This record gives sequence, structure tokens and C-alpha cells, in this order.
Amino acid sequence: MILDIIRKIYFFFLDIIQTLLLVFAIFIVIYIFLFRPFQVNGDSMYPNFFHKEYILTNIITMRFKEPKFGDVVIFRAPPDPERDYIKRVIGVPGDKILLESGKVYLNEKELNEKKYLKSSIVTPGGSFIQEGKTITVPENEYFVMGDNRLESSDSREWGFVPFNSIVGEAFFVYWPPDKIGAIKNPYSE
Repeated sequence: MILDIIRKIYFFFLDIIQTLLLVFAIFIVIYIFLFRPFQVNGDSMYPNFFHKEYILTNIITMRFKEPKFGDVVIFRAPPDPERDYIKRVIGVPGDKILLESGKVYLNEKELNEKKYLKSSIVTPGGSFIQEGKTITVPENEYFVMGDNRLESSDSREWGFVPFNSIVGEAFFVYWPPDKIGAIKNPYSE
């Protein structure tokens, strides 16, 4: 009788350990190959993303497609590769970018950002792209900017982001609860 109870307890704990190992293995596969959490630090993407917001990053899409204009991406920061940044893709390979009079011009046309920014937003130049100078985005590189143009360290300061530095595309806000929802490219609607 006691031996029977011990055997049941043993198999009960063995089932729990096997279940936990299976859950852990599934989590590792998802984390390494599919989705990764990311916490927004700072106000560079305000008003669309907030400090301490949690986002899921789709890392598998970067294996099959390149980022598009308007996508929000997570990447290893050029000034500090140990950190990840979140920014919006403004220029893809071959695009011409010009900053003039506080406005962004993409391929010689003023960029309409009203879908995600107030029309009063001013975009000054930086040390990489100065006011009034046109740059062309090289192959396999991207020009990115934060939505909070006056508070963002981005391509205007440190240049292009190589494709191989991009971790993934932000696709879902999961914390805080009042912000839960899909992240959509405003130009893909």
C-alpha cells in the first residue's frame, strides 16, 4: 500500500517535470525562431509607443522579406550594438532622403506622415544628414527615425542601419493592457 502511494507520487512528479520541460522547449523554439519580447525604453517613439511598453517582435519575417517603408523595426543600435532600438523605416535601399525646413522629403516628394504624427512635428537635420542635403540609402541598408523627432537618436545622427542588424518587425503591443493591439504599417492599409 505505501509502495503504491510512493509510486503514484513518483509518476505524478515525473509527469509534472516532463510537462515543464516540454513547455520550456516550446518557449525556447518560439523565442529563438519566431517571436521575441521587447521593452520600449525612452520617448523616441512617442506618441505611438510609450516608455516601458512591451512589444512582441516578429523575427521570422526578416528571414523571408525585407523591411518596408513605414514598418516599425527593432535593431542593434549602431552607436551601441549591445542595445536594441525601435524606430520607423523611412528609407529603403535606393530611396533619396532630404530634410529641409523641418520637413522630410522622400524621393523628391514631401513625406505625408499624418497617419501617425501630428502635422506640427518638425524634423531637424543631424550630424549624418544635414539640413538641405540629399542622401541615397545604399543597398542592404535602411534609414530609420523615431516618431518623436526632437527626442530621437536615429539615422539623422548615426547613419544607416544594415539589414543584418535588424532583429525583427514590431507587430503587437501586449503591455500595458490598455495599449494591447496590433502594430500596423500606416502605409500598407
